Amino acid sequence: MSDPKLFISYCWSNPEHEEWVLRLGTELRENGVNVILDKWDLKEGNDANAFMEKMVSDEEIKKVILVIDELYSEKANKRTGGVGTETQIISAEVYESVDQDKFVAVIATRDHEGNAKLPIFYKSRIYIDLSNEELYGKNFEQLLRWVYDKPLNIKPEIGKKPAFLEEDNQVSLGTSVAFRRLLESIRNNRPHAHGALVEYFNLFSENLEKFRLEASNGVNDFDQKIVDSVEQFIPARNELVEVFGVIAQYDQSTTTAPVIHKFFESLIPYLGRPEGITSCHKWDWDNLKFIVQESFVLCISILLKHERFDVIGHLLNQRYYIENDERYGQSIMASFGVFRNYLESLNHRNKRLELRRLSVHADIMKERCTDSGLSFNHMMQADFVLYLVEAMHGLKEDRRQEWWPETLVFRSFHGGIFEIFLRAESIEYFNRLAPALGVSKKADLESFVEGIKTDSIYIPKWDFERISPVELMNFENLCSRA
Repeated sequence: MSDPKLFISYCWSNPEHEEWVLRLGTELRENGVNVILDKWDLKEGNDANAFMEKMVSDEEIKKVILVIDELYSEKANKRTGGVGTETQIISAEVYESVDQDKFVAVIATRDHEGNAKLPIFYKSRIYIDLSNEELYGKNFEQLLRWVYDKPLNIKPEIGKKPAFLEEDNQVSLGTSVAFRRLLESIRNNRPHAHGALVEYFNLFSENLEKFRLEASNGVNDFDQKIVDSVEQFIPARNELVEVFGVIAQYDQSTTTAPVIHKFFESLIPYLGRPEGITSCHKWDWDNLKFIVQESFVLCISILLKHERFDVIGHLLNQRYYIENDERYGQSIMASFGVFRNYLESLNHRNKRLELRRLSVHADIMKERCTDSGLSFNHMMQADFVLYLVEAMHGLKEDRRQEWWPETLVFRSFHGGIFEIFLRAESIEYFNRLAPALGVSKKADLESFVEGIKTDSIYIPKWDFERISPVELMNFENLCSRA
């Protein structure tokens, strides 16, 4: 709506009130509203009542403001004076008109008890309060939005029903009772909280088998089953997120980090071929790979958000036991990099559907983040920390890096420094963060920076997009102030 035509109805209560109305009309005109006001548009010799009656009923006038003070309401209720004449027309339109957006009451003053004295015919309708000078600017914006039909909160389009709500496709891990018992015990520091945590994680891990898909047998669109399964996991994922959040905020014990470590260790078998299966395609369990990786990144994201650097340090710097690893033919200890896996099914999906995306994996993680209660920036920050720490492990152990920060494809477009590294300009904050990074001082990060410069550490890139690790970690400014 451009240059909306608007009429202001008010009562000549006193000179101060008339001046207030004049100021309101001026401010509206300064914001592009074609205001009709008797002070400007009613000429000498004109019939005031006829003028007001015409303005209220004029079809060209799309908006009418009723400036409410005590005298206005009194005259409206008694149907006296010019206000009374307007009220007879307005009340009929308010009750009978299909267009409910033509009239709005604006509160100019309140009575001595602080109440808004609305006319009887307007009692049940929403009004805009301009009686408080401290809130005037905010509420004047609300008035402008009403005039221009540009509400602050716009109803979004209805999307499709989530796949995990379809009864035929529901997969339950059977953890709901253990979940509720766990949350209550941690929040209230119950003696059995540790046992409740172990019980929940064991149940979650054992029942994750329910998400294993039948072999693809080379079906071309098997990637759709992967995506559907990942979506069906959302309720269980959200439950897990809440558990990590409660731990981060309420559990200060030293025994929790090893329990979380053991939980993720128990998920490692889901990343490879199950026992007894000889004929399969390597993407047959991509849904489980996605689920485990996302869960690990979300766990680190939540712990970083709540600055639980002690727990992060344990999870990232302790190795994980893999029984009978396929690559080595024996049991080994591995870095947390084991939780990151390339998902061939999603690359296939990108080509099959001609999506032309740099990373379908990152797209899905970003889309799902809105359901987790975390910002995507928190998730990217965690992904970067995992990349940084794993790269330094690789340098020390003279091996290739094992963590590809999938989500950082979105950071490649914008750059900028992550929050924890901005805060780490403080020596005190850096010293608290250091255990999570597996270092004790800034100098311990120099090998990473040198590795970036000499290409001994790979820099993640997607086609022509790439990140700047040294910039993201704010290396030059770390520990630069007390």
